[in-house]
Amino acid sequence: MKIREKFKSEIESSKYPVIGCVVDNEYMNLQDEYKEGSNVELIDISSKEGMKMYRRTIVYIACMAVEEVFKGEHQLYVNYQLANAMFCQIEGADNSPEIIKKVKQKMREIVENDIEIKKVVMNRKEAEKFYNETGTVKGKLQFDFEENNEIAMYFCGDYYNYCYGTLADKTGITKHFDVEQYQDGFLIKYPASSNPFRTPNHLREKKLAWGFKEYKEIHKILELGTVYRLNSRIEQNEIKDTIMLAEALHEKKIANIADRIANNKNIKMVLIAGPSSSGKTTFSQRLGLQLKLNKLQPVTISVDNYFVEREDNPVDENGEYDFECIEAVDVELFNKHLVALLNGEEIKVPTFDFLTGHKVYKGNTMRLEEGQILVIEGIHCLNDKLTSDIPKEQKYKVYASALTVLSMDRYNRISTTDTRLIRRIVRDYKFRGYSAEHTIKVWPSVNRGEEKNIFPYQEEADSVFNTSLIYELAALKPIVTPLLEEIPKESREYAEAKRILDILKYIKSIPNDLIPPNSILKEFTGGGYFKY
Repeated sequence: MKIREKFKSEIESSKYPVIGCVVDNEYMNLQDEYKEGSNVELIDISSKEGMKMYRRTIVYIACMAVEEVFKGEHQLYVNYQLANAMFCQIEGADNSPEIIKKVKQKMREIVENDIEIKKVVMNRKEAEKFYNETGTVKGKLQFDFEENNEIAMYFCGDYYNYCYGTLADKTGITKHFDVEQYQDGFLIKYPASSNPFRTPNHLREKKLAWGFKEYKEIHKILELGTVYRLNSRIEQNEIKDTIMLAEALHEKKIANIADRIANNKNIKMVLIAGPSSSGKTTFSQRLGLQLKLNKLQPVTISVDNYFVEREDNPVDENGEYDFECIEAVDVELFNKHLVALLNGEEIKVPTFDFLTGHKVYKGNTMRLEEGQILVIEGIHCLNDKLTSDIPKEQKYKVYASALTVLSMDRYNRISTTDTRLIRRIVRDYKFRGYSAEHTIKVWPSVNRGEEKNIFPYQEEADSVFNTSLIYELAALKPIVTPLLEEIPKESREYAEAKRILDILKYIKSIPNDLIPPNSILKEFTGGGYFKY
């Protein structure tokens, strides 16, 4: 019996549409067979994983629509995600409003017809016959991976494609979406899990889009960007050149930011923010080196020493102290000290005692000398409230994030959030003694903090620095794989671990010693030049 049939009443009575499930801690499609005694947890679209399935499904439908509209003459290329939208292009077409309108209409038709999406699993012999007869390259990465004994394809009517993740079993669940022209392509917009029945009206992530587009175009010129091409570089012993190019791109971008800061004599402080595991600390130190080359001496001041007294710290909905909200920072004192420093005055720098929950003064003082510039890193640095007393022209804000441009293939991109999670699992294990299971468990809480305190302010940045490296998953794979494999199947975190492993298994590994000692990756793997 299929899961959809077994749990029919629960699915029909659910407040939000059910899109998939977790069976014995593995993500499953509702058309999968139910085995007696299995533990089944239904997933609806108000959950993070449910919305990921929603997003994969609507992108699958878009690929299907493009193929039907153009009778196979043109293909969809899925580029990158911008908030609750996916930026796509139709290769070989002009992506005009008329064409995009046709694609949108076809997508509506597919959704309204509520067509079944069926996962067909083939053995290697069957898959070889399928690929020989169709001549397709869809999902071929899974066939090229020789260890795969089962090769899957999702069929929807006469259309087929592969997805590196679970899809919905019917097209009708993705009722809420929109398609609109954007730059030289179009956006597929979909809801957030927090409001699954409403598609966002506006997209503000223009600077973020620029950060993605710039890297995407560079890697397209270098004939990189997909796992197949990265694997080819590794197989042909050309990966060292790829690594040097990726690191050179980072150095160039950091130098450009430093030059812009140095050329504006009004700038007195640099503010750096970004989500977890973006490599902000390494970026800050590398930026500091470039500033020194511009005859500027960076001086840091830690926001962590300016927490409010513990009794004044706000609490969250669970009654626990919320140390991540802006109200947890003594903004008044912080601004008072910043103004004093910029006026050439000396300040008494506090040290926050996290055991007692109070600021203490140990005789530490600070004064800005000629040629020095403040560099401040923290989650609220893009929020003007943190530095409200400092004129805008005296501040330069940088948003640093790992905006992943590596894709599995033209249809399936690798999530920026997944890349950061992999980085964090490695760092937590190496430097904090945490297991992969623990990191995955707390990751949703980390994401909620980012969505509240960081992402709403990313467009306030003067520069966006993309910390991603096209080769990084190949370098992190040999470290993170055994950590993920340690998670027992009985754990709730097993489903996420398996999902990530199912992506990583297609990426060929490279030795850790190929990572340059000044690379941002060393912040996570260890052994680099910089101190953390």
